[in-house]
Amino acid sequence: MNRLLVRKKLTGFFNEDIGTGDVTTDSIFSDSERTMGAIIAKSEGFFSGSAVFLEGMNILDPSARVTFYIQEGEKIEPGQTIAHVEGNTRAVLSGERVLLNLLQRMSGITTMTRKMVEKLNDSSIRICDTRKTTPGLRIFEKYAVRCGGGLNHRIGLYDAVMIKDNHIAAAGSIPAAVDVLKQQAGHMVKIEVETTNAEEVNQAVRSGADIVMFDNCPPEKVRELSTYVPAHIYTEVSGNITIANVADYKGSGVNFLSVGALTHSITSCDLSFLIS
Repeated sequence: MNRLLVRKKLTGFFNEDIGTGDVTTDSIFSDSERTMGAIIAKSEGFFSGSAVFLEGMNILDPSARVTFYIQEGEKIEPGQTIAHVEGNTRAVLSGERVLLNLLQRMSGITTMTRKMVEKLNDSSIRICDTRKTTPGLRIFEKYAVRCGGGLNHRIGLYDAVMIKDNHIAAAGSIPAAVDVLKQQAGHMVKIEVETTNAEEVNQAVRSGADIVMFDNCPPEKVRELSTYVPAHIYTEVSGNITIANVADYKGSGVNFLSVGALTHSITSCDLSFLIS
């Protein structure tokens, strides 16, 4: 993650929550007091977010000392101590909810990703995220996917080309859209084309697409459409892939599965922060 961007976002999150000051904490404690506490797991899952927590505490109290006892992507169990924190009491108490919220959501995403990868159980296919992320949290959520063993799809509209159904409809055809892009985007940018049937797949291949996406295609159709794509062109499936059906894509011949559920349908891990 870009540390400068992480720091900027965390500062904004703290400003949203703390506002002009933490009335409760600032009234009870002086600015010179210090305290110690621990992050405790209350549910099972796979953890991520230590770098975010460390950066957040550094913003609020550069003298704070945080010790994590677990690595990114490792399993956590209920009752497990994940980290100890020692720092300025005002900083620790004012920042712990924002930072715990992020840790819980990120760990939930890491957990879902890990479960998807294990359920698929096919090293020839990689699980990817999508742009169906929470506004403002994308860099954190996509990082969490990687901690769970997944890959990141495009970060936004700016870093990759994806010709979707509405682009094709507006341009008139797949070849027309690809032709314009090849002229405008330059040779350094890969082109992905969304398809739904054999005719569209063949058009994408003949047009010189680098990646062919099979949109909302069940496993049996993926196996059929994959036969039309040469080995040098990557294939991807997106749409309606869940933890319940991901194993059905095992051995389908596709290279990537893009799963919106990794970020939009997760349950956050339950973590707490307790003063010791």
